[in-house]
Amino acid sequence: MRRHTTRSPAVVRNLGILAHVDAGKTTLTERVLYATGATYKRGEVHDGTTVTDFDAQERDRGITIFAAAVSCEWAGHRINLIDTPGHVDFSDEVERSLRVLDGAVAVFDGVAGVEPQSESVWRRADRHGVPRVAFVNKLDRAGADLDTAVASIRDRLRVTPLVAQLPIGREHDFTGVVDLPRMRALTWDRDVLREGPVPDDLLDEARRRRRLLEEAVAELHPGALEEFCAGPEISAGTLQAALRDLTRSGDGVVVLCGSAYRNRGVEPLLDAVVAYLPSPLDVPPVRGTHAGAEQERAADPEAPLAALAFKVSSTATGRLTFLRLYAGTLRKGDTVLDAGADRTERVARILRVQADRHTEVDRAVAGDIVAVAGPKAARPGATLCAREAPLLLEPPSATEPVVSVAVEPRRSTDAGRLTSALARLTDEDPSLSVRTDPETGQTLLSGLGELHLEVAVEKVRREHGMAVAVGRPRVALRETVVRGVSGLLYRHVKQDGGAGQFAHVVLDVEPGTGFAFESAVTGGRVPREYVRAVAAGCRDALAEGPLGGHPVTGLRVTLTDGATHVKDSSETAFRAAGRLGLREALRSCVMALLEPVVEVTVTVPEEAAGGVLGDLAARRGRISGTAAKAGTVVATATVPLAEVFGYATHLRSRTQGRGTFTTRAAGYARMP
Repeated sequence: MRRHTTRSPAVVRNLGILAHVDAGKTTLTERVLYATGATYKRGEVHDGTTVTDFDAQERDRGITIFAAAVSCEWAGHRINLIDTPGHVDFSDEVERSLRVLDGAVAVFDGVAGVEPQSESVWRRADRHGVPRVAFVNKLDRAGADLDTAVASIRDRLRVTPLVAQLPIGREHDFTGVVDLPRMRALTWDRDVLREGPVPDDLLDEARRRRRLLEEAVAELHPGALEEFCAGPEISAGTLQAALRDLTRSGDGVVVLCGSAYRNRGVEPLLDAVVAYLPSPLDVPPVRGTHAGAEQERAADPEAPLAALAFKVSSTATGRLTFLRLYAGTLRKGDTVLDAGADRTERVARILRVQADRHTEVDRAVAGDIVAVAGPKAARPGATLCAREAPLLLEPPSATEPVVSVAVEPRRSTDAGRLTSALARLTDEDPSLSVRTDPETGQTLLSGLGELHLEVAVEKVRREHGMAVAVGRPRVALRETVVRGVSGLLYRHVKQDGGAGQFAHVVLDVEPGTGFAFESAVTGGRVPREYVRAVAAGCRDALAEGPLGGHPVTGLRVTLTDGATHVKDSSETAFRAAGRLGLREALRSCVMALLEPVVEVTVTVPEEAAGGVLGDLAARRGRISGTAAKAGTVVATATVPLAEVFGYATHLRSRTQGRGTFTTRAAGYARMP
């Protein structure tokens, strides 16, 4: 079916659902689709009937793996919603989604509050400047408490929560909320929302909490402060306008609550999305570059086209490229420029996305999130723009893979098919990489974690019907300088007919952070252009260290002296001297290996805590904190990534299936 309607950017909301694993993101998305009439039946994660978790692996595992986009209508507004993964192994999906979103709903478990991955995605949203509202979910569960969850938001996320609702009832008796700005009770009876006055037994508490909300808002918003000081209370209109301003500026976070599973709190959350989160017109114009000059382009359908590809998906009917349009209008049949690759692509179809279902439209305008069929080579992060007005947008940053597995086909005749399948995988997911080990000849697939690689390999098996053998995951090691050298002299002299090469450098190497290069040469003994060549050569040398050919990091190189030849010196000669000189210097340094480490947060029953902590220590883990909570112990430790492989199965066996753990990358640490 084809639709022709387009909407003004002012009534569009592009938002993501962000949270820790199992906080209820997908269930909330399903309830939003049901409440807005986009679906006629509520999907359930445990039944495998959700719209957004449509991939077979997502339904088998019961978690979101791939960011899924859906569109729905609420109160005259189009809501383009992206349900993002919560598992740390798929954080790059979250990163690419945040890059194209204008706002987000952060979902928190009403029992657990702020969990490790919810804190991680919150920090990512901070980096992108994405305004958020918070939704405290699962208030119908035993042990759920809004105040405790809000305290964890304040303490762990360092933000000012503006609590706009009061729960009616606790745990299994949770039936609704009091809307504090309007002082109205919202209750749900068999999924039907009813609005009425605040119950008498909650009236005093509701007035007290509204006063706390007024005070918190008045501290942050001049307009609200003026009304707060002038009269007995802040009006509902002023309070809601102030909440909108504070949300969009990031000075405060509106906190709502409910139970997505029981369909309570969804409609007021949608009202808050429309009222508080920005439209494409409310965010600053997108910035890009062309010919080295920075340009801005506003969210205007009449402006030249500028769109960012944030996801590529291969389907049974072909390749789909998901776009966020920042400016201009895209029409079916248009030819656009891939600015980064400097090639043209033709847009054959434009699709309004509903997870794995699509509705074809004739055009899309600034502010829209759509999928297009036709582009054959555009990758995630590519800019598609008007040919007559090129603009290159900054792509989402890709996380460097840290875990590798060796993959090979069980049948030698499938070697070509496997190469093609892996190329398609990396085309869709930039956080995956494929390379051939030059020493062993093995094909290595690298990703962000064990589950990430497991899902990728299973995708090859299912979609291509191929038997694949997988070796033990390998971690990406680094080499670093422990004790450096001073005054290493390297002379690069080459004479084999014609113009020769001459470069003389003296290098100091010492431990540092990352890689730093500086010149202490005086008197012009090495010209400035040659100093830059030495720096480039040193960077070349970092690709392979002396211990095992691993990349080198954690050093400072100082060029202290050098000499040139009137005829034979050149940038090429000094780059070679920098590369070869630093390699020789590293062989003289005391070096050490670094391995990736992760922060592991383990939640186990109290009776199993001793054995689990001992096991973490045996895995070379450093315990950084423990806390007892409601019969469980939550322990945090920094553990080498290589020691975490297979830990999920091991932890389940130690705790009779009651223990859980999450990980997040914590950098590199020196190997013993």
